[in-house]
Amino acid sequence: MSKTKTTKYDIAEHLRTPEEMAAYLEACLEESQGDGAFVAKALGDIARAKGMTQIARDTGLSRESLYKALSGDRMPSFDTILKVVQALGLELRAAPIQT
Repeated sequence: MSKTKTTKYDIAEHLRTPEEMAAYLEACLEESQGDGAFVAKALGDIARAKGMTQIARDTGLSRESLYKALSGDRMPSFDTILKVVQALGLELRAAPIQT
């Protein structure tokens, strides 16, 4: 019996269009249950898909600090989140909760 080779799945390799990136972020926001680090990780996935160097330039933050902030291990400042969202070409919106 031969062994099956597996590789680590990286969502960033599959986020190709702005629509896919927005849909991924929206799904993560819905699944986050208020976990800001989870949302930050999702933004990090999208930033890696777009190119972390370009996002760093557009936000005025270093690549290293972006990787740390968007790793999912810590809670970045809301200012950082807003800068990243704008650099990604996305926007945050508010809507009433459907009951």
